[in-house]
Amino acid sequence: MSTAPTELAPSATETNESSPDPQAVASPAGPHGSSVPPASVPPTPGAARAVADYSGYKVVAAKHPWRWVGTIVVALGVVAILFSLATNPRWEWDVVAQWFTAESVIRGLGETLKLTVISGVLGFVLGFILALMRLSASPLLVSVSWTFSWIFRSTPLLVQMLLWYNLGYLYEKISLGIPFTSVQFFEVQTTTLISQFAAAILGLTLNQAAYSAEIIRGGILSVDQGQLEAASALGIPAWRRSTRIVLPQAMRSILPTAFNEIIGLVKGTSIVYVLAYSELFYTVQVIYNRTQQVLPLLLVATLWYIVITSVLSVFQYYIERHFAKGAVRTLPQTPLQKAKKFFTLRTTAKDLR
Repeated sequence: MSTAPTELAPSATETNESSPDPQAVASPAGPHGSSVPPASVPPTPGAARAVADYSGYKVVAAKHPWRWVGTIVVALGVVAILFSLATNPRWEWDVVAQWFTAESVIRGLGETLKLTVISGVLGFVLGFILALMRLSASPLLVSVSWTFSWIFRSTPLLVQMLLWYNLGYLYEKISLGIPFTSVQFFEVQTTTLISQFAAAILGLTLNQAAYSAEIIRGGILSVDQGQLEAASALGIPAWRRSTRIVLPQAMRSILPTAFNEIIGLVKGTSIVYVLAYSELFYTVQVIYNRTQQVLPLLLVATLWYIVITSVLSVFQYYIERHFAKGAVRTLPQTPLQKAKKFFTLRTTAKDLR
């Protein structure tokens, strides 16, 4: 008698262990009996998602206690200074108001502005030439430019001014002609040619050119050289590469430092007083030596210097904003635009109330 094999029913435990995960999808066997990993099941399109409800949360502003402490301390300091300026009679504000628009002071202010404009323009033109010489492949041009900057940045402006004013001691006459020949086009006495004004212009211009050359050279070097290589590959001429590609980008690096130099030049014109040239500071000195009102007259000069530098700062802001095109996504708002936006928001808030 033969007996057939009997299949035993699996137990509940075995059934649970061997039963597939209801979320799993059976995958066919891969080559050589290897199983292919199951693919992820996409979520059901109509499945609802739980959305967190934040309506019960209270919004609390961030606290900055030290910011308020610093603000209060600075505000008290400002109030104390203003109170001192308003109540101390030794400032003599009436004398300041008397001399602020005096004819002699305005005339001295005009001479200061004249020195600044002429020396600034000539200094930056000469500085641009020196910067190009420094970047040249010629060893002679590089050496001359480096030596010029080295000498004029190593000596005080006061010394340079006095040296140019006393140039007649070294050379009695200045002539123009063909070198190493007797041919001369004109000849003039040095003391006649180098006046107080000429010595001041020479000293300020050459000193400014030495610093301007390094500022311009640094700005040019800040431009990525890959852009020049790309422009050369496109066949753009060298002059257009310099004026249309390099300089517009270099101006973003040049302008802040260049305006600092111009502002320094405005204040540097006060050194011309050693030549007895009647610019603003020398004029103020002459007045307070006669009236003995030293502090009020110094305040007059100080306020005029502040006015000049403030105007230059406004020009700096708008020129830098112009050359920032292409470097920033959104140009910064001008003060007028900020004021307009502020008053528009205030008006809108009142209307909503």
